[in-house]
Amino acid sequence: MREINFKGKYFVKADIVLKTGLHIGGEENMEIGGIDKTVIKDALGRPYIPGSSLKGKLRSLMEYYHEKIDDTLVFTVKNSIRIHMCDDVDCPVCNLFGKTHGKHEQVSGKEVVFENLMPTRLIVRDAVIDESKITKEMMENLSINYTEVKPENTLDRITSAATPRFNERVPAGTVFKSEFVINVYNDDELKYLRELITALKLLEDDYLGGSGSRGYGKVKFENIKIVFKDKEYYKGNGSEKVYEIKELDNINWEDLKNKLKIGDW
Repeated sequence: MREINFKGKYFVKADIVLKTGLHIGGEENMEIGGIDKTVIKDALGRPYIPGSSLKGKLRSLMEYYHEKIDDTLVFTVKNSIRIHMCDDVDCPVCNLFGKTHGKHEQVSGKEVVFENLMPTRLIVRDAVIDESKITKEMMENLSINYTEVKPENTLDRITSAATPRFNERVPAGTVFKSEFVINVYNDDELKYLRELITALKLLEDDYLGGSGSRGYGKVKFENIKIVFKDKEYYKGNGSEKVYEIKELDNINWEDLKNKLKIGDW
């Protein structure tokens, strides 16, 4: 294992604004006339976006972005779930999203053991709904508290027989509060913060959750706050540094570096 020197933490906080309805699955409903697919909710019945769903989608997008989809993919569930993991000390995907130790089977059939291990840098919190952004007009038009029911149909190409279904989804206009944490080690500086911002931009131009090819899950990140807490902060000798922007495209990296005092370690 490489030497690890902790330098601090980035916190990226942002509103996730739904531009179209979002479906992240809860339970299948077998009740006749009921909702076929519900959305995941917390103990108080409020929809939320699991950190695991966010992180998994971001990782997938970055695997394609960095051209990591090849015969070196490994099975995390035998003969089923394939993701990228490698032993490259500079791999942006493994270094940001993490990889596991031990023996792995690649889709090529080769067994590999990773030696160049680092702690996972990225932590993704569950994104909770911002109830203050739910307008009176939205509430009047919702089928259920916080959500809507979208009817859909599947048509047989020969007989035109219809198979209706009813999906629950969180409606467009809903806002979730998100938080991403990046641990900073050694000479990382802005490297993995840049990787995360790239992943968030890719997500804006893709989709989150299910049925994205049918219009679900378009999101936008707004009201972004980037906070840096260095090692001295945790020793009680420093203060957090803050950089705020309205949208991801507004980031001025030189200005951000100066405000967060990156490089003054």
